[in-house]
Amino acid sequence: MTVTLQSSPETCHWGYFEASRPPALTIQSGEEVVIETVSGAPNCLPPEGFHVPPELYDIHKAGPPPMPGHILTGPVAVEGAMPGDVLKVEILGVALRQDWGYNFIRPLAGTLPQDFTETYHSNIPLDAERGIARLPWGLELPLAPFFGVMAVAPPPEWGRIATIEPRKHGGNLDNKELVAGSTLYLPIFNEGALFSCGDGHGSQGDGEVCVTAIETALQGRFRLTVLKDRTLSYPQAETPTHVITMGMAPDLDRCAEMALRDMIALVSERAGISREDAYVLCSLAGDLRITQTVNREKGVHMMMAKELIGG
Repeated sequence: MTVTLQSSPETCHWGYFEASRPPALTIQSGEEVVIETVSGAPNCLPPEGFHVPPELYDIHKAGPPPMPGHILTGPVAVEGAMPGDVLKVEILGVALRQDWGYNFIRPLAGTLPQDFTETYHSNIPLDAERGIARLPWGLELPLAPFFGVMAVAPPPEWGRIATIEPRKHGGNLDNKELVAGSTLYLPIFNEGALFSCGDGHGSQGDGEVCVTAIETALQGRFRLTVLKDRTLSYPQAETPTHVITMGMAPDLDRCAEMALRDMIALVSERAGISREDAYVLCSLAGDLRITQTVNREKGVHMMMAKELIGG
């Protein structure tokens, strides 16, 4: 059975994560759930003629967020999940919920915070049937939708934190590899895991350099499974062809070191080789990629082909 969690003022939390937020829905481990999301403050709305999910207006009417950040739907509690377990998030499908997205540049933000002194906002029409976005100068860009934010609730001792920075609970990962068909693994810090998602992206480059991708409303279909036989201290992922490790920190060098250390451990375990040989293989065949450079905590992810380490 698949259940649906619709976005609404009651099921969305805007700008923050908090372990004490009660679940909007509870499901069984291994059950599928469809989660609807919305995106954007009032100043991001399109001109007349585009479809706006009506609940976005209701969320806006409820007032500004307690802190700047993303509109997330959830959390979803998973029966049996306990601290120390791992949540397996299979991304089974991702679909557009509207025919537009937006992008903006703002002063003092992005990878070049001093270079652009005026706010620049673009409304971007989306064609789901053709799978393209039409950029303001006429370019048709292929869509590759994914959720920028996927997370469990953070450790209780953190209290209320912003959705902007990615951390060990997941969050604003902005990893464009996490499209439909990929799987995200998150360490669990609270009973029920408490999974939320949002920050829908129609398309994004590695880096997300101007702060925003094509921001839009998405519907995701997930299978959420609690893993009792696996330990994990930091998010990892896999695509049909690659395994992925991640590092998030203010400094990109540290991000790279974090992603590499986790990949060495993963390769050593899966391939049954020494750490030294795993380090060599990472140098010969692993790809370090910049995930994003704009969320205060930057991101690097490392990819390794599954066929090289035993599938």
